[in-house]
Amino acid sequence: MSTISKENYLKAIFIEEVERNSHVPVNILSAKLGISQAAVSDMSKKLANEDLLDYQKYKGLKTTQKGRNIALDIIRKHRLWEVFLTNTLGYNCDEVHDEAEMLEHSTSTKLINKIEEFLNFPILDPHGYPIPDKNGNFPNTREIINFSQVEVGKFYEVARVNDENKEVMNYLTKIGIVLGEKLFIENSLEFDKTLIVKIRGNSIAISSQISEIFSVSLVEGA
Repeated sequence: MSTISKENYLKAIFIEEVERNSHVPVNILSAKLGISQAAVSDMSKKLANEDLLDYQKYKGLKTTQKGRNIALDIIRKHRLWEVFLTNTLGYNCDEVHDEAEMLEHSTSTKLINKIEEFLNFPILDPHGYPIPDKNGNFPNTREIINFSQVEVGKFYEVARVNDENKEVMNYLTKIGIVLGEKLFIENSLEFDKTLIVKIRGNSIAISSQISEIFSVSLVEGA
């Protein structure tokens, strides 16, 4: 397994592991990476032999401390590159993911620390994801919830947008779902969980599928 494949694999497992707060089932990782469950199992056994993963056949996958350190390093580089590309080079938010995917594997620790200092130590990437520091610690950030969990009659602010699908990112930007945007929840349709949302004075319908792709924070006192 190449170093890049190993880093991408550990990163994917760790991100899913954090979201689930548990082991990651093989079928979930298979779907996320677009490879067969047999291939996932084969790679997992190899990484377990290197003490990078805890692999339990019926429980799933979880990074060891050694594997977690590699994943955190790659996540840190990826998210700092995204900030650099948007803030310094003027890239759009929907353009930076693929570029950062390539840059994260060839960036030295010295260079990424210099970039972090140049950017004045940002704590969030352009999509609202937290950036771990050089010791692997995530910053304290405000409480957020998936948009599917919002309540009718309340105001929310867009706090995080999934950045892995460029087409989805383009669509969200088109309808006004961008970081910092204020939303008012007007109604929820019982039959299909579509949410009717007011953005910049316009009412739009957001399907349950789209609601799963971004997160918000409650606007207190609004």
